Order: sequence, then structure tokens, then C-alpha cells
Amino acid sequence: MDLVLKLSYMLIFPGFLFLVLYAMACEWVDRKLYARFQNRVGPPWFQPLADFIKLLAKEEIVPEAADKIMFRALPVVALAAVLTSFLYIPVWDITAFHSFPADLVVVFYLLTIPTLAFFLAGWHSTSLFAALGSLRTLTQLFAYEVPLLIVLMGPALLAGTWTISEITAFFVANPGLLAVNLLGFCVALVAIQGKLERVPFDIAEAETEIVGGPFTEFSGRLLAITRLVVDIEMVVLAALISAVFLGGSFGLGPVWGFLLFLLKTLLIVGLLALFKSVVARLRLEQMMKFCWKYLAPVALFQLFINILVKAFLV
Repeated sequence: MDLVLKLSYMLIFPGFLFLVLYAMACEWVDRKLYARFQNRVGPPWFQPLADFIKLLAKEEIVPEAADKIMFRALPVVALAAVLTSFLYIPVWDITAFHSFPADLVVVFYLLTIPTLAFFLAGWHSTSLFAALGSLRTLTQLFAYEVPLLIVLMGPALLAGTWTISEITAFFVANPGLLAVNLLGFCVALVAIQGKLERVPFDIAEAETEIVGGPFTEFSGRLLAITRLVVDIEMVVLAALISAVFLGGSFGLGPVWGFLLFLLKTLLIVGLLALFKSVVARLRLEQMMKFCWKYLAPVALFQLFINILVKAFLV
């Protein structure tokens, strides 16, 4: 019975099936809000699902000179990584089903795997456009990862633990300290915008310059998987930010806790859509300069604030 429960958690709810459907719903919310911010109508609610089914039905073309094993395997590896990372994030309760000590570090590294997988996939496709996009993907990785890691250290420092569930439980017990990490929350939003390679950090996939970046040669099922990975990663990052900076579900129980989880993740998706609609794309060197000159120092300042609060108040 315990095995059935674990399999249901991983494969149905809140695992694979729920993540796929919710990721498509979040993609629709993102696209709809982005369109409305630009005075456009936007897609119907079923558009992400229709796009996914359409891509599954299309022919899968692998470049003749590409490493066929790597080309086909890397999108699946990226999908496995983001699905696994979600298992350690609380959804309707304070404690995640598969929580273990220092799982925040594991989740952070699991969420790095899709970026590396996309870099390798684009590089092994042997396309000039894909290779250039892959290099941009890897370059961006060294810009936003450091500020994101630093701001995640802040709540962990206050809570005295690297376990996501315990961080959430700490802020549920001390809700007044949530305001301490407001600056870090803003930095995290900007950093995950870069991690998801969305405007203004969509430099790696710049359609007007390099067609589609690392995904230029992808088609059919492989393209459907890569797009699904990006959507699921957005949900996982929103859930992680909600758990670490917003207190997660506040331990309200299965129903109200789950509704609060949906509300908070959709709020973060809406903020990302707003950010995407008001800022133009940056050049690669502008993005690097912004992250290292402004974002990283702000993240360090937030960490310094947390150290002071930990020393004198907690």
C-alpha cells in the first residue's frame, strides 16, 4: 500500500500528470497575460495542449551529422530532472512527501541540469545557430545562478536549515520574518526569469537573430518535450520561491493549502509575465553586467541583512 501511495504521488498527483497539466495551464496564463498587457487577445485556454498534441504528431527529424543518442536523450534527461526536483517541494502541507535533510541543495542542482542538457543538445545538433545559442545558454548560467543561490541562502540561514520543508515550517511559525526577505524575493524573480530564458533574458533563443537557439534543429516529439520541460521548470521554480520566500501553503491543510499553493504560484507566473512585457531584450554582455554588477551585490546585501536578523532577533 505504501508503494502504491508513493507511485501515485510521483506519477499522478502531485507528480508527473499534475505537473504536465498545471504547467500547460501556467503557460496559458503566462501567454494570456502577456497578450493582454500588449492589448492583444491571446490564445484560448486549450492552446498549450493543442500545441503539444500537434508537435507529438509531427515528424521527428534528427540532423544527419548530429550525435543521435545525445540529441534524443538530453530532452528526456532534462524532463526527468525537473520532475524529480518537484518531489522535494511542499504542495498542500508544510512537509514535502520526499523531504530529506539539505534537499534545497539537491533541488538547486537538479534545476541546473535542464540548462546543461539544453546546452549539450544544441551543441550536439551541429547547427551553427544551435551552437551559438548553446554558448549563450551556458554563459547566462554563470550570470544568474550566483545571485539565485545567494538569495536562497538567506531564508535557509534564518531558518537554520537547508531543508525546504523546514524553511517553510520556520516561516509559518514566524510569519513576521517573511518581510525580511522581500528584497531577496525580488532578486529571485529576476534570476528565475533569466533561468527560464524569458524576455529580457531570452538571448539564447533570440528568434530574430539565431532562429531558435539550442532548439533550432528540434522538431516533433523532441521539441514537444523541450517546451514541456520549460513549462514545468517555470512551475517548479514558482513553487520553490513560494515555499522559501512566501511560507508555502502555511500548513492550512489539503484543500486550503493546495488552493494557496495554486494562488501563490499563479501570482509568481503573473509577475514574470508582467516583467516580460515591460522590458526589452538585453544583449549578452548587458545581461552579464546587470547580474554581476547589480543583482549579485543586492543578493549579498540581502544575505547580510539576514545575518544581522539571525544574530540579533532570531
